Amino acid sequence: QLQLVESGGGLVQAGGSLRLSCVASGSTFRSYRMGWFRQGPGKEREFVATIDWSGTSIDYAHSVNGRFTASRDNDKNTLYLQMNTLKPEDTADYYCAAGGLGSLPHEYYYWGQGTQVTVSS
Repeated sequence: QLQLVESGGGLVQAGGSLRLSCVASGSTFRSYRMGWFRQGPGKEREFVATIDWSGTSIDYAHSVNGRFTASRDNDKNTLYLQMNTLKPEDTADYYCAAGGLGSLPHEYYYWGQGTQVTVSS
């Protein structure tokens, strides 16, 4: 079992930045491919980024590519998402997930509780 806890969400103006963290416990964090997903109001959960166990292979959704950066520190059991140049359409609950293969939410075994990001215009 792997427990995931996100933090770092909040309210920010358009053009601003936030850094989300996801701390893992209960199992071997470095064994898992990790993902970031988000779910906006009235929308389905969507893929944001995925990062392999080593942190060297990272894929992004087109909508965030060039603005968001995913990274991980396996020694600290922590996953990060640096979000720059935020837009109102980035407003969503952001979730970290573990154990998947790529961009599909149903592939991931473990999920955090989410952290809310609100971008004002």
